[in-house]
Amino acid sequence: MRMNAPLILLTAGGTGGHLFPAEALANALKASGAKVALATDKRANAYAGSFPADEIVEIPSATPSGRSVPQMAGAALMLGRGTLQSVSVIRRLKPAAVVGFGGYPTVPPVIAASLLKVPTVIHEANGVMGRANRLLARRATVIATGFANIKGIPANVPGKVVHTGNPIRPAVLEAARQAYAPLEAGGKLRLLVVGGSQGARVMSDVVPPAIELLPVELRARIAVTQQARGEDLERVREHYQRLGVAFEAEPFFKDLPHRLGSAHLVVSRSGASTVAELAVIGRPSILVPLPGSLDQDQAANARTLGDQGAAIVCPQSDFTPERLASEIRTFFQEPDRLTRAAAAAHSASITDAAERLAQAVLSLISANHNGKSP
Repeated sequence: MRMNAPLILLTAGGTGGHLFPAEALANALKASGAKVALATDKRANAYAGSFPADEIVEIPSATPSGRSVPQMAGAALMLGRGTLQSVSVIRRLKPAAVVGFGGYPTVPPVIAASLLKVPTVIHEANGVMGRANRLLARRATVIATGFANIKGIPANVPGKVVHTGNPIRPAVLEAARQAYAPLEAGGKLRLLVVGGSQGARVMSDVVPPAIELLPVELRARIAVTQQARGEDLERVREHYQRLGVAFEAEPFFKDLPHRLGSAHLVVSRSGASTVAELAVIGRPSILVPLPGSLDQDQAANARTLGDQGAAIVCPQSDFTPERLASEIRTFFQEPDRLTRAAAAAHSASITDAAERLAQAVLSLISANHNGKSP
């Protein structure tokens, strides 16, 4: 192996929330002279097209979350197939390390790497360790975390735990150069509404009626940019058109980091990447954690900004048009609260997380090459 140009296999899949930090790490590793390959699943290929990898391989995967025995058995079989295929891929690529970013698509490559004695790193982006990473934790040489204190790491894991933060894409770092523009007296409040990479119906159900509850003079001072699922798009557009509100609504915004940078206030889910991006760009938010998840990871993520005064954390059960309208009215009346929340968000950011994680990976490779413990 040439230590000046190691190949590192990254594995991520499922959603942009897993792929975006992997993309940020890939850029940091390539900047250091390393080669990068990506192992992902079929679902993630929609996001992986521009991924900065020298090679992308698709590995079969499944999430064992079905309630029936046949569903669970089918998922286990698929993960087994993925592991066998990953063994073949790792033997061919000979990576110096394998880095997993959570979710079940990372399970086969990381298990295969540990079986083949290849050093492994898993990155946990959320405030609570996910089920796939908990499954892999005892096989990982290094566990990197997005938050300083996360719950759910199994006791006495053999690997080293390192807090790196959540890697941020270059487009987000670019948007972070844009200073927060305070809401001016009589000026328009730019409201950005997003629901994660999959969209969120609750945003379409709550936000337009909340805007309708605002006094006419405040409605005239608001400009909404809203991500809405395809099936909700028309009713969202029709609602805003009927109100005469300035708006833009689409299922997905490719330039979302730029739009985050332009917003006075963001209403959003609280996935790990979203929370990290809000902090790095420094924007105030109203966060509505995804309810009903087994790990309550989004609630933990949201609290990291809520505890700093950077966000209002609103459980979905409390997220009503009346509550949202009340919060927006208060921001109009006290625009300094937005400015203070923006500063608080930025103070919670880690802008060099990708470089920190890259250094942890490269140090592991160097220690392994020299026969030392990481």
